Amino acid sequence: MGGALSDRPPTVDVRELYYSYPPLIAGEPPAEALQGVSFSLGRGEFLAVMGPSGAGKTTLCLALCGIVPHSTGGIFGGMAVVCGQDTRRTTPAQLSARVGVVFQDPESQLFTTTVEDEVAFGLESQGLPRGEVAERVTWALGQVRLSEHRERNPAYLSGGQKQRVAIAAAIATRPELLVLDEPTASLDPVGSQEVVRVLTDLRQELDSSVVMVTHDAELAAEFADRVLLMHEGGVDLDASTPDVLADPGLLVAHGVRAPAMAELAAYLRRHGLPLRFHTLAQAKLALSIELAGGMRATDRDS
Repeated sequence: MGGALSDRPPTVDVRELYYSYPPLIAGEPPAEALQGVSFSLGRGEFLAVMGPSGAGKTTLCLALCGIVPHSTGGIFGGMAVVCGQDTRRTTPAQLSARVGVVFQDPESQLFTTTVEDEVAFGLESQGLPRGEVAERVTWALGQVRLSEHRERNPAYLSGGQKQRVAIAAAIATRPELLVLDEPTASLDPVGSQEVVRVLTDLRQELDSSVVMVTHDAELAAEFADRVLLMHEGGVDLDASTPDVLADPGLLVAHGVRAPAMAELAAYLRRHGLPLRFHTLAQAKLALSIELAGGMRATDRDS
C-alpha cells in the first residue's frame, strides 16, 4: 500500500471542501452538496466512499476531476489538490492526463462508433505514438475481457459491457488517480470482482491511487485500504477498512449492507470469541486458528 508508507505528497489532499450547486429556479437558495469535507489519499491507496443517496459522494467525484466547479458553476470553498494540481485553477481537460474517471452511467462517456476507438480516444488526445496507443488499447481491452468486441459499436453492447468499455478507456491512460462512481453497479458479482481486481493490479503496477464510490461492502472489504463514510455532504468517518467493518451497525446506519463475514465476526464477538475478519478467506484463517487452539487446550486437559 504505497500511500501509507511513502513520504511523497499525497495524490489527493482535500481540505474543508464546500460546494453548493446553482439553484434550478431563480430566487431559490443554492443546493448544498459538500460541507467541510477533508481527507487525503496517498500514492497507491484504495479508498472506498460509501453512504446513503444524497450524501455527496458523486459530487465529491466531480470535484476530484475538476468538473465541479468548472463545468457546473455554483459556490466552491475550501481546497482540493489532486495529483499536485489545485482543481480551482486546473481545468478538467488538464486533469484528464493524470486522472481517470468512470461514472455510474457509461453511456454518458461513450461517443465513438467502435470499442477500439473509444479506448484509444484519450490516448490520442495525449498525443501518444500510434504504436503505443495500439498496445495500450489491446492491454486495456484484455483486462476487462472485451478483446473480441473491439470492432463493435458501443451502442449495441449490454449495460455491463458498456461499463467495461468506460473502465478500459480510463485505465488505458495509466492515470495517477482513478475516480469511479459506482463502476460495478451494472455488473454481475463475477464481473464486479474481475473489474476491481483490474483496478487493484493497476495500482500495484503503476502505484495509482483509487477512489471508488460503492454500495457493495463486500468489494470494499476485499479491496479497499480505507473507507470514507459520508452523510449529508460531510464525512462521518475516515478509517481503515477493518475498523469500519468491525461495526456492521455503523454501515447499516449509513445505508450500506454490511458484508456477511463482518456480521458473523460481530456475532461471534458478542458471544465471547474475540475474532475480527470481514472476508471469507480471513474467516477461514481466523476460525481454523481458533479451532486448533481449542483442540490443543482439550488435549492438555485430557
